[in-house]
Amino acid sequence: MTLNRSIFRISPLIQITLMGLYFALTIPLPFLAKVTNAPISPILLWIGIIMGLLVLVGVLSERVVVSESQIKVVYPVWFPSFFRKGWSLNWSEIKDLKLRTTGQGGLVYYFISKNSDQAYLLPMRIAGFSYLVQIVTEKTGIDTTDIRPLSQPWMYLILLVCTLFLLLMDSWTIWTAMNI
Repeated sequence: MTLNRSIFRISPLIQITLMGLYFALTIPLPFLAKVTNAPISPILLWIGIIMGLLVLVGVLSERVVVSESQIKVVYPVWFPSFFRKGWSLNWSEIKDLKLRTTGQGGLVYYFISKNSDQAYLLPMRIAGFSYLVQIVTEKTGIDTTDIRPLSQPWMYLILLVCTLFLLLMDSWTIWTAMNI
């Protein structure tokens, strides 16, 4: 397979679900702070929500760029690297893919570099993950038959449905708070 350059982005289902969950968890806070006369200003909460939203948008803007010579993870230029740093690795530098379990019992994979034994997380929440894995196999010769995405789409669909119910409750909460 000849590969000029491919760009993989985080799955839209994951983006929509996480953005919706963020809004569902944060938007009612300024309204509730106003109604309950909380010691923190609703304006300060709005500023915090907007700042948090910028961080979330930056993290969800992660892109995996693969070319004939390398794989790299990049973020938008406006996104500060102290939140998340990108990385790049030449295909020839990849020694292996190592499996690790997460604290929640999931499985993640890390590229191991020949030069430094440094580990680079294989992005697993991207759209086109199976195609990326196919490219990794072709470019490195590593057997990737057992590699599966970290979470299946149905998990995010369930979370999205729960988030929609939470947003409905938030709407009722905000409406109630504004009419007191």
